[in-house]
Amino acid sequence: MLYAFYQYFDINLFQYISVRAGFGFFIAFLLTLYMLPKYMAWAISKKTHQPINKYVPNHSNKANTPTMGGAIFVLATVISLLLTIDITNHFVIAGLIALIGFALVGFQDDLGKILTGDNLKGLSSRGKLILQAVVALTVSLYLVSVANFPTTLYVPFIKESLFDMGYFAPAFWVFVFLAVSNAVNLTDGLDGLATVPSIISLATLGIIVYLTGHAIFSGYLYMPNIKGVGEVTILAASLSGALLGFLWFNCYPAEIFMGDTGSLTIGGVIAYMGILGKSEVLLVIIGLIFLIETISVILQVGSYKLRKRRIFLMAPIHHHFEMKKWAENKIIVRFWMISFISNIIALITLKIR
Repeated sequence: MLYAFYQYFDINLFQYISVRAGFGFFIAFLLTLYMLPKYMAWAISKKTHQPINKYVPNHSNKANTPTMGGAIFVLATVISLLLTIDITNHFVIAGLIALIGFALVGFQDDLGKILTGDNLKGLSSRGKLILQAVVALTVSLYLVSVANFPTTLYVPFIKESLFDMGYFAPAFWVFVFLAVSNAVNLTDGLDGLATVPSIISLATLGIIVYLTGHAIFSGYLYMPNIKGVGEVTILAASLSGALLGFLWFNCYPAEIFMGDTGSLTIGGVIAYMGILGKSEVLLVIIGLIFLIETISVILQVGSYKLRKRRIFLMAPIHHHFEMKKWAENKIIVRFWMISFISNIIALITLKIR
């Protein structure tokens, strides 16, 4: 709507991505603050509580906490985007496919858990992975065939692309989608633990995508310039605003959980932003906390299968620290700090080329 004001009524203020990103942030933030209490009241009355994994330490007190709050901040993000973004932009359309597609996969998984009352009875691991891959492949093929998105691969500290991935690009992007969405999902185990690193990562990626879409700034920083991708900065801003509104209720002690509806969506959008900003490799630094959580699970499973011994007291690694009797809020804040520092480093790399 705001972009239409610029197109049809010549209100120049709304031609600027930065202005509409700011509006998108606050619209999504306020909508989430308004809708979440209503949803929480409904969820409590319908007993849509988060099923707690019996193997997780000291979480029995969270058994009656409503879940699927991710559906609310996804809805707030979509409404905000419809009000602020250029909906005809191909990169925006692909972003909406990723946002809604991953949300639907997570919603189906959450619904199965709630209906059975068992945290292990949602979608099967294989079924969830297949559905995620379908969404990821749809977005990837859309980028190549419709949006004419370049398939070159860039890495930090190097000005030029390494090589053109060509027909292998969609397969690589599907891997990025699956890796990041599941990494965020693994991190979402403590109150607000995944929320703040997600906001920080989206802020970093929003900056990168904005610079990538800006001819002057991208040239100054020796970054690839891709016309039109800057519009997706509004997606990052809107989802960040929605997540900040969600954090109001999700911070320790949490009144609501995001569920897979939220975590898979966040991971999908972070992956998409990384792809648009030609920062697929840089996502290792941007999403360092998500990477650490994932590696802890891989190491734990691998060690147990090969040696019948565990490396950590429990995986993902945030549960290891719980087992060591760290206070939950101390684990959360320290992980937030690591995420903040890693994203500052990621932004510094933009200048070192």
